[in-house]
Amino acid sequence: MIKGIIFDFDGLIFDTETHHYNVLNDIFIEHGSTLPLTKWQEQIGTYTDFSPYNYLEEQLKRKLDHKVLKETFEEKFHAKLSAEKARSGVEDYLESANKLGLKIGLASSSNYEWVSSHLKKLGLFDYFQCIKTADDVETVKPDPSLYLEAAKCLQLNVQECLVFEDSANGSLAAKRAGMSCVIVPNEVTEAMDFCEVDYRIGSMSEISLEDIIKIVGKSSSD
Repeated sequence: MIKGIIFDFDGLIFDTETHHYNVLNDIFIEHGSTLPLTKWQEQIGTYTDFSPYNYLEEQLKRKLDHKVLKETFEEKFHAKLSAEKARSGVEDYLESANKLGLKIGLASSSNYEWVSSHLKKLGLFDYFQCIKTADDVETVKPDPSLYLEAAKCLQLNVQECLVFEDSANGSLAAKRAGMSCVIVPNEVTEAMDFCEVDYRIGSMSEISLEDIIKIVGKSSSD
């Protein structure tokens, strides 16, 4: 029986990922190159030592001023985020979870300052009883630690948790933790090769949380 839901953050609640990729790719295009989406997808939902600026240098076969590139990225990226709202249906799911008496947690490979500051700007911070981030574990997704820590924090067994994710690394972490997982991909993750998840939707606005829980509950009992 599902007693709690655990959300990812980037790309699921707040679509930072599409803007991150698009701004980076714009910078690549300005320099006469492109950042392959498949290459960037490898970095989504986890942490790697990949540097897009080193990669751009490799494509161009010349040195670039990383400081200028980073400043350009930050300015354009934060301008995009300032106008961005939570993804469609997110707040409805949070409201529904409250009405259903479910515990609500969050597990993100980003750091706490990033996650909490954006949740507060979106007016969603107070919905969450537990927030676990990269600050709380040694290894982020696809390692299951973040989801296991979130379940422990919510005082739930893994079988009682339903995870909502948008990335391949995130869904793999959830399934490795032994949890049910629903995928809600965004523009840059929809073509990813996901592990075997319990259900997939295009948006939280297309189906109610109650119906998702019924579907997942039925599939897990079959």
